[in-house]
Amino acid sequence: MFHALTRTGRRRALQGGAAGAVVLGLLLWWVLPLGEPSPSGSLTFSTGVPSGVYQRYGERLEAVLAKDMPRASIRLQTSEGSQQNIERVATGKADFTIATTDALATYLRDDKPGADRLRGCVRLYDDYVQLVVARDSGIRQVSDLVGKRVGVGQTGSGVRLVADRLMKAAGLDPVHDITPVPAGIDTMPKRLENGLLDAFFWSGGLPTIAVQELSDRFAIRLVPLEQPLIAQLQAAGGPTRYYRSAVMPADAYRHVQGGQAVPTVAVANVLVTTDRTDAAMTEAFTRTVIDSRDSIGREVHAAQLVDLRTAIYTDPLPLHDGAKRYYRSVKP
Repeated sequence: MFHALTRTGRRRALQGGAAGAVVLGLLLWWVLPLGEPSPSGSLTFSTGVPSGVYQRYGERLEAVLAKDMPRASIRLQTSEGSQQNIERVATGKADFTIATTDALATYLRDDKPGADRLRGCVRLYDDYVQLVVARDSGIRQVSDLVGKRVGVGQTGSGVRLVADRLMKAAGLDPVHDITPVPAGIDTMPKRLENGLLDAFFWSGGLPTIAVQELSDRFAIRLVPLEQPLIAQLQAAGGPTRYYRSAVMPADAYRHVQGGQAVPTVAVANVLVTTDRTDAAMTEAFTRTVIDSRDSIGREVHAAQLVDLRTAIYTDPLPLHDGAKRYYRSVKP
């Protein structure tokens, strides 16, 4: 009797184990599209300047990717911003990056090395142009920057592109009518606070922590970028069609705006790779970016704005085949 029960117990255990294996297999099939194993390999993700939104987003995405793709190794690489990011990915120095659509359109227009290989994965969040001055400054519009020391972003940044274009739209020569200071968001706030700058341009998600922290210790103001200036900016054609009128919400920087929204320019960001990147890797990367929106968004507010309904619109870049696979897999 004992042996019969033991045999019965063993049979049930084996049956239970087999059933568990089937369930696990189904779960893996669900999690890993088409039953593929988690992608493996080494990736470089070019981000941005320290304390900028690209870098903060990249740091948090790196942690999520490590869980979602345990067989892949992700390395972050700081950069000057969009322009340098695009060049790195296009020429094979990095595998993924974030860049603004105006910078991408400029790279494509100029037919720079590897431009034809660039592919989009996700339309992310919008950058908002922020022209920051001391609260008691006499600078009320872009044309008032004549003769001033102005932080214009580093040479390889997207900030530099839009700052130069805005000043030209306002009738200024961005080289001769101001004293341009090629600095990033990691140093410009301190320079303004110490009187080494009269103003600085920044283009980033809201709120940008470096600007918020500056407002906590120093009285600043955001210079409005009004519709007539934006119309003049867009009139240049080409990549400037990716700029649009927007407003910074009244609560973007509570200590700065006095409850008032501030008109400005916005431009979209795109997650970028190339046609060299494996489709399975790109699909998994895209999936993690979409799925981590809320968890990353708790710390980097801009990430909350990633929207599956608009993520597929990566103009001016065509979608990578791996990203297409992801969007097809989640299509209702």
